[in-house]
Amino acid sequence: MIFAKQAMLSTGWAQNVRLTVSSGAITAVESGRMPQPGDTLVDTLLPALANLHSHSFQRAMAGMTEYRMAGKDSFWTWRDLMYRFTAHLTPGHIEAIAAFVFLEMQEGGYASVGEFHYIHHQPDGAPYDDLGELSSRIAAAAATTGIGLTHLPVLYTYGGAGQVALQPGQARFGNSVDRFNDLVVRAEMAVGELPADCRVGIAPHSLRATSPGDLSAVLGAHASGPTHIHIAEQPKEVADISAWLGARPVEWLLENVNVTPDWCLIHATHMTLGETRDMAKSGAVAGLCPITEANLGDGPFNGPSYLEAGGAFGIGSDSNVLISLTEELRTLEYSQRLRDFARNVMVVGEGSVGEALYTGAACGGAQALGRKAGTIAVGQLADLVAIDSTDPALCALQTHQLLDGLAFAAKDRVVTDVWSAGRHSVKGGRHIRRDQIVDGYRSAMQSLMAAL
Repeated sequence: MIFAKQAMLSTGWAQNVRLTVSSGAITAVESGRMPQPGDTLVDTLLPALANLHSHSFQRAMAGMTEYRMAGKDSFWTWRDLMYRFTAHLTPGHIEAIAAFVFLEMQEGGYASVGEFHYIHHQPDGAPYDDLGELSSRIAAAAATTGIGLTHLPVLYTYGGAGQVALQPGQARFGNSVDRFNDLVVRAEMAVGELPADCRVGIAPHSLRATSPGDLSAVLGAHASGPTHIHIAEQPKEVADISAWLGARPVEWLLENVNVTPDWCLIHATHMTLGETRDMAKSGAVAGLCPITEANLGDGPFNGPSYLEAGGAFGIGSDSNVLISLTEELRTLEYSQRLRDFARNVMVVGEGSVGEALYTGAACGGAQALGRKAGTIAVGQLADLVAIDSTDPALCALQTHQLLDGLAFAAKDRVVTDVWSAGRHSVKGGRHIRRDQIVDGYRSAMQSLMAAL
């Protein structure tokens, strides 16, 4: 049982709330109650967010790519550095980094993660003896941390638009359609050892890394479940796809593929107004990664038009240069304000921007990961986060202002507890296996730095 002084339920704020959790799900919600012996006591309870887009290994690069070289730095120069970095990662490194990343996510308030996983093979491109070796390492990291995992093996067949051959730096990513389907089977076996809320989806990396025929074949083999794709992140990508396929990336995808609410379109930064509205109507989730998009100079998402069209969205930490739920939310809103010379942008009509950001991301992230979560209600997964409303950043606020305070005034330190499908992995602001996981990460970094 969990007792909260106040909680944001699916029906709104309530006081003195007791939750019963069984087999990972919420089985009873009672307000106006008193705590009972044995209850876990918290201050303010919220539905926990999903981190819908992560490349966990990139966390180990944080701070290594912020030195300006001759010429104009861009996403594409950053990508070259990332490719060189990946050549030195071992399976042990990947597991240790993922465990540390998942810990940081949980301590920041996320209950689940969509791991968009595209390092599959050895540095020379040869498969491991177990084709799913590195997917198994991601699953092991999830087991260690207790996070809710939606594992998304990536189809990455070509080095660029027009079926360009893979570059040497992309050798670890590459698969044919047949081998990718085999890889998904191996990933399902690994994730099948985790709790029942964890699952496997698929992730065609991008239109530039696949082909229309390959995309059709993969979608035919995996007809349901989460499907994620990078799209329209950079102007060069839009130009390359337009020149090759005769349409802009989002335009082409919506016209040629049955995009459903199971889909998550990552970034979708550079869209026309028509594409924006059509994407919203599809029911797909926009996977927004504001910190990474700012770090890489991608540009801002067209939030107002998308929300006006009823679009769903969630947030992710992508490159993991900084893992902070609160910072993702405020960066999303501030990117809109900077572009539009306006305040309080990411809300339709009147209302709390913090509430619109938080609840929108909670529902959209759960949808993108195929989790029955995003609200506190009977039957939902117990993906929950507790915050301390007495923290100096929040203590002056009334209950209805707390989500504004969380989004715009607070640090992640206000998080006290996190449950992932009922697994209570963060207590008192600290992951229950923090020392073990951090020690493993430090050891892995020492080994990796020696190899670079």
